[in-house]
Amino acid sequence: MPTSRSVVIGVDSSTQSAKAAAVDADTGELLALGRAPHAVTGSAGARESDPEEWWTALAAAVRAAVREAGVPAASVTGIAVAGQQHGLVALGPDGRPLRPALLWNDTRSAPQATALATRLGGPASWQDRTGSVPVASMTAAKWQWLREHEPHHAEAATGIRLPHDHLTERLSGTAVTDPGDASGTCWYGTATGAYDPDVLDLIGLDPALLPAVAPSGATRVGTLTPAAAEALGLPRTVAVAAGTGDNMAAAVGLGLGGAGLLDHPVVSLGTSGTVFAATRARPAAPGLAGFAATDGTYLPLGCTLNCTLAVDRFATLLGLDREDAAPGGDVVVLPYLDGERTPDLPHAAGLVTGLRHGTDPRAVLGAAYEGAAFTVLRALDELLAACGLDPAAPGVRDRPLRLIGGGARGRAWTETVRRLSGRPLVVPAADELVALGAAALAAGAVTGSDPVALTTAWGTGAGALLPPVPRDEETWDRIATVLAAATPTLLS
Repeated sequence: MPTSRSVVIGVDSSTQSAKAAAVDADTGELLALGRAPHAVTGSAGARESDPEEWWTALAAAVRAAVREAGVPAASVTGIAVAGQQHGLVALGPDGRPLRPALLWNDTRSAPQATALATRLGGPASWQDRTGSVPVASMTAAKWQWLREHEPHHAEAATGIRLPHDHLTERLSGTAVTDPGDASGTCWYGTATGAYDPDVLDLIGLDPALLPAVAPSGATRVGTLTPAAAEALGLPRTVAVAAGTGDNMAAAVGLGLGGAGLLDHPVVSLGTSGTVFAATRARPAAPGLAGFAATDGTYLPLGCTLNCTLAVDRFATLLGLDREDAAPGGDVVVLPYLDGERTPDLPHAAGLVTGLRHGTDPRAVLGAAYEGAAFTVLRALDELLAACGLDPAAPGVRDRPLRLIGGGARGRAWTETVRRLSGRPLVVPAADELVALGAAALAAGAVTGSDPVALTTAWGTGAGALLPPVPRDEETWDRIATVLAAATPTLLS
């Protein structure tokens, strides 16, 4: 293997692990993937992690990736981190965390989010300022929780970081974030491209505690510190990019952005379902997170709570394999086992209707797939409409729907989404889109190239194109009718 090969490292620091992709900067070839776990603790709504474990896992994953790639450490030229969004890291005078980080799925801050949403002119004003209304996941609500429940930690903090910000600072020594991850805090103005002073004043957060906002996630913010170089086993000359949040990095990995695909919808099927698209419009709509992308465009995102995990629960209850499903027919399942976020039904439970003595259990499982797919595709229609697009217009409807996440590898999921959407589907061949997107940010920091243009050239978002099938309007309308009828009483 030629030693002149330029290798970049893209790190996906997720809720439960770190994955480091060693990527050929010229071709986008994934040479190796290193992994290392870290723990999540907490109960009764608490979800926390020790950021020191993130750092240890990052270093272990990077070392494993370089070793398994079989390349000399000297060939590594750049690194970038894409991290789980919204988490709160409070730093002390020594630059180390004062306490475990509050994670995105820590719901203890729900009362603080509700109270904040009524301030500053109410939800519409928050959408106009920051793109999103405060909910428990947003960092502003978590900071408010810390001020109310642990004031000694809030008062002692000398720095406030998001997870990816903290790791980037450990790599480079520079306190920096990017527009994409910053847009998930509810204290960054997506309209102004800067921290909102009124929000900071409302929540009592000194802007001096926050990192600078780099122009993009591919901005070169420095090189490895001596301590970071030693921990990772890499040269100090390795360029460090500003990095971004995990959703923004996945968009880069798919080639979504100003130098690639705009207004092309994506559905991610995981524990939760998400829908997003890179767009030049700046939509502000209830139920949407009006994120910024990392390249200067926007990344509006909708999220449903019940997706693959909820359907798998139905398979378990029915004693069926997850792929042993049939069309639901007259059966309708709304699998809202954890309440639902989109639509906003936080107190909902699962609902099954249309059962008969002769109902095939496989049809019940198929109806669970249909109910979950309907919910996420309905959120997609709302997202497109908020971007000024007509979901039913041929020019919009005919754009391939990019299907990612664990569910995208399942036949039942794929066929259900095809049938209920009536759209062509692209299922990207690459699995590690967040890490690949981060690698493109690292390559951008090294060469100055646009990372979306790089992934477009690399083809990381490419995959099999599945032609559309006629949309199952009958099933769609049946689910919509049940949802409308049940919402005022059974689901609220």
